[in-house]
Amino acid sequence: MAEKSHQEGHPTKAFGWAARDHSGVLSPFNFSRRATGEKDVAFKVLFCGVCHSDLHMIKNEWGISSYPVVPGHEIVGQVTEVGSKVEKFKVGDKVGVGYMIGSCHSCDSCHDDLENYCPEVILTSGGKYHDGTTTYGGFSDIMVADEHYAVRIPENLPLDSGAPLLCAGITVYSPLRFYGLDKPGMHVGVVGLGGLGHVAVKFAKAMGLKVTVISTSLKKKEEALEHLGAHSFLVSRDPDQMQAAAGTMDGIIDTVSAAHPLFPLLGLLKTQGKLVLVGAPVKPLELPVFPLIMGRKIVGGSSIGGMKETQEMIDFAAENNITADVEVIPMDYVNTAFERLAKADVRYRFVIDVGNTLKI
Repeated sequence: MAEKSHQEGHPTKAFGWAARDHSGVLSPFNFSRRATGEKDVAFKVLFCGVCHSDLHMIKNEWGISSYPVVPGHEIVGQVTEVGSKVEKFKVGDKVGVGYMIGSCHSCDSCHDDLENYCPEVILTSGGKYHDGTTTYGGFSDIMVADEHYAVRIPENLPLDSGAPLLCAGITVYSPLRFYGLDKPGMHVGVVGLGGLGHVAVKFAKAMGLKVTVISTSLKKKEEALEHLGAHSFLVSRDPDQMQAAAGTMDGIIDTVSAAHPLFPLLGLLKTQGKLVLVGAPVKPLELPVFPLIMGRKIVGGSSIGGMKETQEMIDFAAENNITADVEVIPMDYVNTAFERLAKADVRYRFVIDVGNTLKI
């Protein structure tokens, strides 16, 4: 196992792109990564996905950003160095890091392999690490992470189209499993056919579910049925279609991050059906209680997944040939990519070719 001099406490020079203020414009940025600790892996970043939450962070739309912000939490690369007590990885391994990079390890959530719900969870980008430093994400040349928060990337999973699974993939996989919407033959709706939604369709199909894509217009019907292989397509603004589908779904995964009505979706659920929200609208949604009471229906939420489940998801994806549909871009295109992402002009995930295009 290779251990270099900075193992003993010397930070590593790093280079990436960062936003300096709420304008969200990114530009080249020099900074330091912490020294590789005894349980850490250091890796060369090869690809990094561009997530909608990156857009929120660089513009401080959630009010939690601390500048400069180096975005990126769908990160894959190759291990260049391991600490003396690392057990899971060796130099040369393919590795991934998702939305979180630390937690307290002592709360109930951490003990239950649900580090993502730890009150002290540390975000990969824009968080505060144990030593008080700000965490910088994957729009950079190198990463250092505790091995607990890194996942093994199977050899047969492409790195570019596999990277978004570390956020988008686990965000939809976890609720399908937790809410019991993973039994073959069940009928599940997917609201929104974007970065999250298109991956939700793929995971649901691989689990043997009947999948209906729910969208506001016919624009994505052919894409949903012909390309992604959904079983049916429903226009949520068409009262006749919605009435015909009423009471037919065991569950719905709602991926939409803009304000939208929940009442029509609740009508699609069977008795005891479950509507699970994984999008993150900035403004509160209106929740009608009457249909919940009359059908014993549940509205729930879900946020990524714990590290054990994230590894399970990546392995499941590799076994079932599930990847995201991506547009690979160079690093210097990232500002244009964010402008397009804000207009939903991407099919369905931008991925930065960091390894080949990040120039110092």
